[in-house]
Amino acid sequence: MTYEAKDYTKLVGMQGFSERLLQNHFTLYQGYVKNTNTLADTLTVMGKDGKGATPEFAELKRRFGWEFNGMRLHECYFENLGGKAPINPDGRLAGRIHQEFGSYDNWAQDFKAVGAMRGIGWAILYQDLANGKLMNVWVNEHDVGHPACCVPLLIMDVFEHAFMIDYDLKRADYISAFFQNINWDAAEERMKM
Repeated sequence: MTYEAKDYTKLVGMQGFSERLLQNHFTLYQGYVKNTNTLADTLTVMGKDGKGATPEFAELKRRFGWEFNGMRLHECYFENLGGKAPINPDGRLAGRIHQEFGSYDNWAQDFKAVGAMRGIGWAILYQDLANGKLMNVWVNEHDVGHPACCVPLLIMDVFEHAFMIDYDLKRADYISAFFQNINWDAAEERMKM
């Protein structure tokens, strides 16, 4: 199966995100798609050639998870951007946020704190499929820190490439711009419980 890069140019013009920043980010994402396809093809050939027990196969298999997650996390990130309306206070997601965190403001404060942590990675609101609970989680790189059996509902990229062109080292300003552009419908559609 060949993965294809999706077109997110509809986000160009979004307040708080320059066209240059977005175009650079789209190019980076397209690289993850390309590398995912290259690795998938290489691994298939190596498997057919009986090289599945080699160290090279093992390292490429590990790398596949990093590239694949980089592709998918960027897709989720772009898809939960471009919104102009606040969270629907009567929606399932708002209700669950209120239930888990006491209020939207409490949740937002916690999510922003996760996004402001030192380091590179992702701030992600997850839903635990075992009990429906919500949690804000820091994911390091693309493949380290994902809680098992959880669905990512809202994804915020906090690698430098997501904000430095527009905000230099002012990550808090980027986080504010992100919050002004959340597509809450996309986040709510990802809920499973």
